[in-house]
Amino acid sequence: MTAGRFAPSPTGPLHFGSLVAAVGSWLFARSAGLAWLVRMEDLDQPRVVPGATEQILAALALYGLVPDGPVLVQSQRTALYEEALARLRDAGLAYDCACSRAEIARAASAPAAGDPVDAEGPVYPGTCRAGIPPGRVARAVRFRVPQGIFCFRDAIHGAVEEDVSLRVGDFVVKRADGLFAYQLAVVVDDAAQGVSQVVRGADLLSSTARQIALQRALSLSEPSYAHLPLVLTPEGRKLGKREGALPLPTLDPARVRTTLGAALSVLGQEAAGDSPREMLGHALHRFDSGRIPRTPVLQEVP
Repeated sequence: MTAGRFAPSPTGPLHFGSLVAAVGSWLFARSAGLAWLVRMEDLDQPRVVPGATEQILAALALYGLVPDGPVLVQSQRTALYEEALARLRDAGLAYDCACSRAEIARAASAPAAGDPVDAEGPVYPGTCRAGIPPGRVARAVRFRVPQGIFCFRDAIHGAVEEDVSLRVGDFVVKRADGLFAYQLAVVVDDAAQGVSQVVRGADLLSSTARQIALQRALSLSEPSYAHLPLVLTPEGRKLGKREGALPLPTLDPARVRTTLGAALSVLGQEAAGDSPREMLGHALHRFDSGRIPRTPVLQEVP
C-alpha cells in the first residue's frame, strides 16, 4: 500500500477544522513519500448537501492541496460493501439484529464506578447474538467482536489498547435504514485505495480498534495511524458544522494564506511563503510530527 488520504463528508463546505485534518494528512503522506488521495464519505445521503463535493475540492485546490488520483465517492461503492458483509456472514462474524437503540439502552446494565462507557452509547448486550428472538424482525447487521485487546501504535498518541468486546460490544456494520456503517465502509475503501497511512482527527481515535478488528476479520492489511488534535471553539467544543463553523475563506488571497498559516500552527509546524504552495513546501521541508500536540487546541479561527 502506498497512499495517505483525506476523507471529508460532503455535508457542507470545508471549515477550519477540516483544513487542519487535510493539511496534516498531506504532510504525513508527502513526508513518507506517499501519494495523497481524497475520498468523499457520503454514505449518509440524507445529510449530503448538493454541490458540497465540488466546493470541497475547489477549496482544497485553492489551499494547495490537490489529490494524486481520482476522487473516490463512497455512495458509488455499495457493491464492495455488500461483498465484504457477505464474507463476514460466511465466516460467522456478522448477524442480524432486531434491537432498537432504546431497547439497547434499557437492556445494557449500568456500569460500575470507574468502568469505561463508550462515547457512542451503551455497550451492546448481545441480545441477538444467538439469533433474533421469536416475533422480532431484523433491523441492522452487527459484527461479532472477538474477545481480547486490540493494540496499535499511534504516531501522535503512542501505544493504544482497547478491548472492543467490553467497551463497545458487537457493533453495527449495516444500519437499520439500509445504509452501510462508517466502520465497514472505511476499512473496505482504505484497502481498495491502497491506503497505508490513516491521518485524521482525534475524535476518530476511538474508532480505530473497531476498524482493526474488521481488517483482521477480512484479512486486510492494517495501515499506520496518526490522530491529529481537534480544534476547539471558545466554549471548549469541537469546531464543526454543528457548532456553526464558517466555511474557509476562498476569495481573499491574504486570508487564504493567513488561514493556512493558522492550520499549520495548530499542527505545530512552521508557516512561511507567499503562496499556499510555497507555504506547504516550506512546512513539508521542516515537517516534524513530534511537534504536533496530543491535546485539543483552542485556536482563534482567522
